[in-house]
Amino acid sequence: MKAVRFHEYGDPGVLRYEDVDRPVPAAGQVRIRVAATSFNPVDGNIRAGFMQGPIPVVLPHTPGIDVAGTVDALGEGVAGLEAGAEVIGFLPMDRAGAAAEYVLAPAEVLTPAPKSVPLADAAALPLVGLTAHQALFDHGKLTAGQRVLINGAGGAVGGYAVQLAKNAGAHVIATAGPRSADAVATADEVVDHTTTDVTTAVTEPVDVVLNFAPVTPEQLAALVTVVRPGGVLVNTTVWMPAPADEERGVSGIDLFVRSDVGQLSQLVAQVDRGELRVDVAERVPLAELPALHARAAAGAVHGKFIVVPAA
Repeated sequence: MKAVRFHEYGDPGVLRYEDVDRPVPAAGQVRIRVAATSFNPVDGNIRAGFMQGPIPVVLPHTPGIDVAGTVDALGEGVAGLEAGAEVIGFLPMDRAGAAAEYVLAPAEVLTPAPKSVPLADAAALPLVGLTAHQALFDHGKLTAGQRVLINGAGGAVGGYAVQLAKNAGAHVIATAGPRSADAVATADEVVDHTTTDVTTAVTEPVDVVLNFAPVTPEQLAALVTVVRPGGVLVNTTVWMPAPADEERGVSGIDLFVRSDVGQLSQLVAQVDRGELRVDVAERVPLAELPALHARAAAGAVHGKFIVVPAA
């Protein structure tokens, strides 16, 4: 089968499109014929060697944390799945990923794919959808009637966060540039961060701030000032610790997304009920994944890109 792998850490040039053996599922594993994976910024950080501490991978390594595809073979002891079932999942970050024609997955991370979107497009959901959900509800404890500021709402995670927060009955303030205006149109307030200071634009304190943007430490610290006493700031730029304000009881939480098949199943149900939109900016052939990594390194990837094996 074909796969994209890197045999050493480095720039996008270390990625190779090559022939590898088709994997055989062990006990508790499922082999999936991949319809698509997706590109996530963490893929570039793993490839470059920046994540060797929290995400130690074995070289050569195949990237691709998200998977959408069809169950192809079952390992011993797998129940509740059958060959031909369409599934999606968030794969273990330290194992071989889905930038390949076939991939192995622990059976417990898989859930039936949504029926209302093409199977390949469903690869755009797991990691970013779970990040948004966990930021809002596991860490932000967002409830109906609360106010939430989503900084960096124009990105893939932010787009899901806006939708999920609105579905939960929150008042949503989204920051985004003009290029992302359509993606955040459902927010109650939209702040153009390219022309307006976010902290100045937020005139009434919020209960929760989510930061999905690559801001400076000073900009991140400024976001704490718009949080009401007892509120929370949740930050996904984990190399930059989330600030807090102990005097006012404002908590700062660094989020590192985890696989949760129950939450992923909830997201799938929302997609199929028409409550959650899956946006795909571009579909890229697997052989062009090295070029996609290069585009991302140059800052030329905006929105959610999925990666599909050759038909």
